[in-house]
Amino acid sequence: MENLIIYFESIPSSIRTIFIVFGLSFFLILEKGIPSIHFEYKKFNHGLLNLSLTIMTLLINLVGAGLIFKTAEYNLSNQAGLINLNQIVDMPLWFKVIIAIIVLDFIGAWLIHMLEHKIKFMWLFHIIHHTDQNVDVTTGLRHHPIEAVFRLTFTTIAVLFSGATIGIVMLYQTISAFAAHFSHANFETPEKYDKLLSWIFVTPRFHRLHHHYVLPHTDHNFGNIFSIWDHLFRTNTHVGELDNVQFGLDTHMNQHEINSLKNLLLIPFQKYRKPVGTKFSD
Repeated sequence: MENLIIYFESIPSSIRTIFIVFGLSFFLILEKGIPSIHFEYKKFNHGLLNLSLTIMTLLINLVGAGLIFKTAEYNLSNQAGLINLNQIVDMPLWFKVIIAIIVLDFIGAWLIHMLEHKIKFMWLFHIIHHTDQNVDVTTGLRHHPIEAVFRLTFTTIAVLFSGATIGIVMLYQTISAFAAHFSHANFETPEKYDKLLSWIFVTPRFHRLHHHYVLPHTDHNFGNIFSIWDHLFRTNTHVGELDNVQFGLDTHMNQHEINSLKNLLLIPFQKYRKPVGTKFSD
């Protein structure tokens, strides 16, 4: 475990990029071979649009990465955070890593995602992710640049609270990226085993319901790596068959609107559209 953390402390960005691209490519192959849903769309154009949104967040992510790095350095220098409470409980390294990843996933992924669905200002930016009517592995790349600010802020808080070192943070982010690819990927999984695994981890079937175009499913199944938070806080939902699941948002079903990069960036600044069902009072 120590060697693994040391490796991720100094992992070159090129190697981490290879990991992410490999994961993306692996699920693209699965989508081609055993698709769960047969979409009629231009897959390349769809992926390029989603990738473009990710590229636009690079500068924000670089600034955020610097803040996270400084926070991890602070933890190391000051023995701050949950996993550094050795004076109370003597924890082995492997246990510290598990605890840190659990905290990072809860605060940096589940909590902020849930809040993005509950706070109108945040939801306006998160809408872009949900406008995708052809959910596949590239949907995990589909986020408004400002949404990255929310998520990086909560990840920084999670790093500080957990006491994670930079090696643990980099390991977590690599796992998190793979989990996002996995949960959005459009490939067939056996319902029996998918449901069993979804008691602990977020699976494609578990997350697919979150992308249903109308409430209440949209406001359920917020997890990224672990689904335990949704089970614990009763924000999980399940249906046996997914045949009637339709992706997108009832407020943004116009193809021109959701396939225009310019319009996607402007959606948060346009007049708010109320969805079917109650989401916000105004």
